[in-house]
Amino acid sequence: MTIMEKGVKRTGGRPRGFDREAALESAMRLFWRHGYEGVSFQLLTTTLGVAAPSLYAAFGNKEALYREALDRYADMRGASDLSFMDEALPLREAVRLLLDGTAQGLVDPKGEIGCMLTTGMIASHPDHADLAHELAQRRAAFRELLAAKLRHWLAPARANRLSRYIVAVMQGLAIQARDGYSLKNLREVASEALNAIPASP
Repeated sequence: MTIMEKGVKRTGGRPRGFDREAALESAMRLFWRHGYEGVSFQLLTTTLGVAAPSLYAAFGNKEALYREALDRYADMRGASDLSFMDEALPLREAVRLLLDGTAQGLVDPKGEIGCMLTTGMIASHPDHADLAHELAQRRAAFRELLAAKLRHWLAPARANRLSRYIVAVMQGLAIQARDGYSLKNLREVASEALNAIPASP
């Protein structure tokens, strides 16, 4: 099924009922499921139901569409909002909420399996080095965001180290989710990881 409205004919390669938001949602799910290099331009045009010129007109090129899809994914997952951790006074409970929310999100049936930011470009063609670097920067930005949140409980140096550890656990969970681990399995891993979190810093 495409995003073209039923009964609406295409004109000039682009359906009159073209819905840019729906197209972006479909593209995000394709990139989320297959990674950047696993999604061809032909697959995009076929899934979105538009001709290549229309896709270029709406989003620019594939890289620009991927960046928009990453932004949409981050907004949907609340990647820049860690305010829920403020509700948990003990540090370990705050981290538990983060890891449990991560585990649930990785296998949420309403989305795709895994994490688009983690698995989207683990390896890539040298031609896409700039895009892969940008994805690494996005992951680094989350580490910094988490470290800033952890400074509520810890000294800056300790918060930075713990942030790197927690993000490593989250990235490992994302890979395991793609490998078919269940929510129960992911929660077991998260529970073991919590042993490294001080109960009362």
